[in-house]
Amino acid sequence: MPSARPSRRRPWGEPHRELDLERATGGRSSVTRRGETWTVQKVRGNDKTYRCPGCQQEITAGVPHVVAWADDSLFGAEAALAARRHWHTACWDRG
Repeated sequence: MPSARPSRRRPWGEPHRELDLERATGGRSSVTRRGETWTVQKVRGNDKTYRCPGCQQEITAGVPHVVAWADDSLFGAEAALAARRHWHTACWDRG
């Protein structure tokens, strides 16, 4: 019986890499702040510009930052997600 075909991404005989849980979950975490639970996700940056609610300054395209939304909303989870905001990482951390 032939042996399993080696992975094209991992050279033959090289050990498997450990799972990077932060990378696998997209850097998403749950944070409790002022009695409210928020989902916070790290963003590497994209091609849009956002206004940070912490400092009212622009987050320019390509700048890594975080996106946060409350887990609970009077109008449901979809409304909470739609109300998400993009924050400078330092502004969110100060909050």
